[in-house]
Amino acid sequence: MRQPDGDGIRMVSGGSSDVHGNKEESDVPFDPDATGIIPRLTFDEAPSGGDAPADRAGKKDADGKGSGSVPADGDAAVDGDTAVDDDVDDRAADQTATFRIPSALHIGRPPTAKEAEAADLASAGTVSMPVLTETETEADAETAEEASTSAGASEAVEATRAVSRASIPLRADAPGESPAAAGPSAAAPVAGPAPAPAPTSTLAPTPAAAPERAPESGAASAATTAPAAAPAPAAAPAPAPAVEPVPAPAVAPKGGAAPKRAGAAGGVMGRLGALVASAPTWLPVLLVLEGLVMYVLALKVPPGPFRGVDPSKIDGLGLISALPPTAFLAILIMIVSFFVTVAQSTDRKFLLLFQIAAITFALHGAGALVASEPRFPTAYIHAGFVEFISRTGESAISIDARMGWPGFFALFAFVTKAAGIQDMTTILQWTPLLSNLLYLLPFVLILRQVVATTRARWFAALLFVLVQWIGQDYFSPQGFTFALYLAWVAILLRWFGRVEPRTKPIPAKGLRRLIGRLDAMTPGELANTGTFRADKLLMFMLLVALFLASVASHQITPFMMLGVLTAFLIVKRTSLTWALPFFLGLAVLAWISYMTVGFWSSQIDAIFGGLGNILQNLRSNTGDRIEGSDPAHAMVLQARLGILVVILSLAATGLVRRLRRGVFDRSALILLCVPVLALGLQSYGGEIGLRIYMFALPGACLLAAYAFFPNLPADSADVREETVPLRRRNVRFDPQLTKKLSVVLAACFAVLFAFAFLMARYGNEKFERVTTGEVEALHHVYANDKPSARVLYLVPKLGPEVTPTMPWGERDVEIVSFNVQALVHKDPSQIADAVKALQEQPRNSYLMVSRGQVSYLQLNEGYPADWGERFRAALDASPDLKRVYSNDDAALYTWKKFVRGTETPEPRPYKTGRGEPTSPWTPVGIAALGLTWATLFGYEVIRLNGPNRARRARRRLLYLAIPSFVVAFAVIIERFLYIAANN
Repeated sequence: MRQPDGDGIRMVSGGSSDVHGNKEESDVPFDPDATGIIPRLTFDEAPSGGDAPADRAGKKDADGKGSGSVPADGDAAVDGDTAVDDDVDDRAADQTATFRIPSALHIGRPPTAKEAEAADLASAGTVSMPVLTETETEADAETAEEASTSAGASEAVEATRAVSRASIPLRADAPGESPAAAGPSAAAPVAGPAPAPAPTSTLAPTPAAAPERAPESGAASAATTAPAAAPAPAAAPAPAPAVEPVPAPAVAPKGGAAPKRAGAAGGVMGRLGALVASAPTWLPVLLVLEGLVMYVLALKVPPGPFRGVDPSKIDGLGLISALPPTAFLAILIMIVSFFVTVAQSTDRKFLLLFQIAAITFALHGAGALVASEPRFPTAYIHAGFVEFISRTGESAISIDARMGWPGFFALFAFVTKAAGIQDMTTILQWTPLLSNLLYLLPFVLILRQVVATTRARWFAALLFVLVQWIGQDYFSPQGFTFALYLAWVAILLRWFGRVEPRTKPIPAKGLRRLIGRLDAMTPGELANTGTFRADKLLMFMLLVALFLASVASHQITPFMMLGVLTAFLIVKRTSLTWALPFFLGLAVLAWISYMTVGFWSSQIDAIFGGLGNILQNLRSNTGDRIEGSDPAHAMVLQARLGILVVILSLAATGLVRRLRRGVFDRSALILLCVPVLALGLQSYGGEIGLRIYMFALPGACLLAAYAFFPNLPADSADVREETVPLRRRNVRFDPQLTKKLSVVLAACFAVLFAFAFLMARYGNEKFERVTTGEVEALHHVYANDKPSARVLYLVPKLGPEVTPTMPWGERDVEIVSFNVQALVHKDPSQIADAVKALQEQPRNSYLMVSRGQVSYLQLNEGYPADWGERFRAALDASPDLKRVYSNDDAALYTWKKFVRGTETPEPRPYKTGRGEPTSPWTPVGIAALGLTWATLFGYEVIRLNGPNRARRARRRLLYLAIPSFVVAFAVIIERFLYIAANN
């Protein structure tokens, strides 16, 4: 017991007494972590000043808001009196320095005998309500009913009932009910001597005076303090209206055992039922963790009947042919876990994000779990560029055209050198997984800016993971800048989004009527509201920085960004102005014109030769990739095209379903359609289709999710009520049944996409998988590449577009050359062309035969299954060749005899960009560029403060920007013409 002196708060352990009057006292300190118990605080002395309780009650009655009015149901009347209003009773209790809070609230059920008796005792002493179990409540109710019938003390019974019901509120969420309507709000306790307290675990106030009941007439009357009198007879309350019981949990005293709840929920079966009822909370977490552990074990343990991956079993279908059944089961479990969570009415953001990340790990991390070396041979040449820049501090476009956009390579050169990283194997191996996890963050931010249900948003995020099979997420500039692209779009929508309802009337007919109807539909995006000017300025600078980083890192990504921004301006979905696309577009042209001269000065035809060849580019990225393939591998390519067709079909369906509901998703449609315009550009080495697919995925996945969940949430607080089509007569099914069917169909498509992903993504695993033997063979070359070396690779036909299918260029990119091809034929005994190609090269040249090259020829060119062994045997038998290195995966051959005096040549000197050709007007163009960028940037920054701010200053900036832009653009064109004509 703690009882401070003076006017402090008195905290007294309460008590409880049974029906026989037995009592037991125990002092228990207050436990703040206890549930179901609310302490009652009593001040020792009443505060001075203020109205008397009677005065305040009278004032309220005089205003017509007091306790004089009788409730309509008549339940509050007791022997000619009416119950006092809650507010009056609370104020009266406050003036008598007593503030009572019931110790245990059995919300929503009638008071029992013990509760009524405890309330009676509390009016005269420091006794609080006990915490009763359901069994005790029922027994006390029966005993109290008998006592009530025989005692005949109706006034005391009704008074006790009023006190009990005043301290036991009804459920606030019960439909159609409220505490005021269910019964009397408050009643004065019956005076009587305070019995000795019985043991309880709550805190009780000190005795205080209670105001008398107001008269029936409703007039104001003075509240008097009732002195102690004879004890009131114990009686049970009259039957109260039945309300759904919500018992409060009992808290055990400190140092003692918790009281057993007799018959609570049926013991063990009750606990089991509660556990089953709470399954939606813990089951998804358990399933996703179980699926993750099962998947890792299925891929990492030694190969067996139902576990492990044997690389020798990989065939034309790719990695899926070697995966154990437990891996597929684990993926299925994780997908089921996701949809169990999505089907719930609550938005469990962190759990959903974790589940998608787990599925991403299973799908995009499979290659890293299985392979001993990093996948994708092209990743090794990118590591070589990083090594060169880190070693020399320069970028040489004469070595490789990709060095003309060195932003990505320079960034990692700085990171690896600062961190002291010498071996980039781990970075190369886990970059695909980390890239896809990184993509999720801005894409989820994009999804937050669309008007869609929770299910639609998270299903779109899952689709984004399931259909991203193209494999451009490895250690490469395009994978890095795709993350910048997603962040760029997210910033545009989140901080510079614009949604304005149409106010103009819709035209009567024609195309303008159709456009007007679309413009008048509900926007599918959220408007940007409540952003501070400083935040906008900061995000605007970040927007420009992301674009410039893409300009310096990749050739295509800046055009995708620029296209999206321009389209947003056309359809009025951004608050930015037309000054920004001119600013950014000039930055792209300036980089190409001034920084990549060594690339385009002699290759104008190669750069612009593919403009407008849409059909040719489309064919080179679809049909030409299937012709001549191995039958099993052809299924992989067909699966890729199938995923493309299905996702585009679902996107079209989702767009139509949203239009039927009166929603026009302009932003999603822009994100889908703008990348398709790149088909009119050059073929980009036959891979422009893959780039288009990658950049179109955000819009396609969002619209495809609307095919299953097209509805709009009713509001931000309650997503249970959703929209229906504009024409309600077309609704033929129960909406609740439709929702369930939509979840089931979405889950089926997700499983289908997941298994198709494994075939499409890892279908080239037989030659995209890099083995340890191949890496060691090239390390032998690097160890003997002084002063220079050349490596010849096998091709079915000579051509500049063929890329070596080996881990080439990991180091010494300026010393070792991989530009020489060796022609081979389906007949492995025909080695004359390969031998001749090696003979024409100087000393220290190697002909390399690797597992990856042989697998590529077998799957894509139809070479025999034993072609590799027979070809190596023919090379070993040649009298002109000498094998200098070999293992199970690779072999290196050199010319056996060279002419005396032939020496290894020095490596070709490379240029770093200094001393490149220029034009007479270049200095003027540079000055015009600087002026244009400064004026356009200033214009846009001023415009961020509002469309009506500093109009005169912005107009003056435009007067400077327009002529300087024309001059800068003219000089860029002059440079293309002049330099190309003189080189």
